[in-house]
Amino acid sequence: MAWLSLIFAGLFEVVGVLGMNRIKRDNNAKAYLLFVVGIIFSFICLSYSMRSLPMGTAYAIWTGIGTVGGAIVGMFLFGESKEWRRILFIAMILAAAVGLKLIS
Repeated sequence: MAWLSLIFAGLFEVVGVLGMNRIKRDNNAKAYLLFVVGIIFSFICLSYSMRSLPMGTAYAIWTGIGTVGGAIVGMFLFGESKEWRRILFIAMILAAAVGLKLIS
């Protein structure tokens, strides 16, 4: 259950990042609400998962999901670069997250 909660924490982190992007573009109450809700739920899920997972592992996976998710959302929704080197480094982040799962 802790790993599932950690995945949701990372996904809510991506929601928070989407909120930040909307604040930059629209700067309205809905954008701020999206940001705040995403971050609050992200921290709730992260704190729950850290009850059973080591802090370092949970934090690394959470930030990895947020980083990769934010980059992928940026590429597909906001037209950011899809250069092969960028995709390579995103894959390296994913490989590190899988490695941490395998050893913990």
